[in-house]
Amino acid sequence: MPTLREIIFLISESLDGGYEAQAVGHSIFTQCNNYNELHDTLRDAVKCHFDEAEMPTLIRTHLVKNEVIAV
Repeated sequence: MPTLREIIFLISESLDGGYEAQAVGHSIFTQCNNYNELHDTLRDAVKCHFDEAEMPTLIRTHLVKNEVIAV
């Protein structure tokens, strides 16, 4: 039985609009125009980076949102 492997992406809102994603521990960066495109964009980026034998079986996302709140 193959080992379950996952890759983690930190997702942030882009200053230009849309979203940017950076993989933790890998040199994978990607962006998309809206949240609905995010899953397909991440899958495509992972498939381009790994060969089939090393392909992670799961993609985990962590949405990072920076907010400034006045007191």
